[in-house]
Amino acid sequence: MSDLADRLQQDLNDARKAQDKALVLVLGTVLSDVKNKRIELRRDPADEDVVDVLRKGIKRRRESIDMYDKGNRPELAAKERTELEVLERYLPPAVSDDELRAAVRAAIAGGAANIGAVMGRVMPLFKGRVDGSAINAMAKAELAK
Repeated sequence: MSDLADRLQQDLNDARKAQDKALVLVLGTVLSDVKNKRIELRRDPADEDVVDVLRKGIKRRRESIDMYDKGNRPELAAKERTELEVLERYLPPAVSDDELRAAVRAAIAGGAANIGAVMGRVMPLFKGRVDGSAINAMAKAELAK
């Protein structure tokens, strides 16, 4: 297994010993998703595969928070926010706006004249470290200049 998956498993074991039911639930769910990813890939997932699983879990929780806020269910939204914070701890460090802007400008300078071309060049550089919507917004802003 990857280092990140091993860390998740160790933290799950620690949470079980501490009888932290909320943390056990979150980490157990994520590790279950990692095992499903292993089955899908037919190999042990690498750290970047585990980060993809974490990002999907974070996205689901953000969508749930939005729905619970709209449905006036603050207690459920708070639970999802707590889970979101737990998952974000396992993500690699975020990329700075300056670093992202420099990569987008380099792609444009390299001949990428539309949003698809810029995304195609920049996404692989930051896979698993930046949300695609952030790259998209930065690319649109730079192309509009």
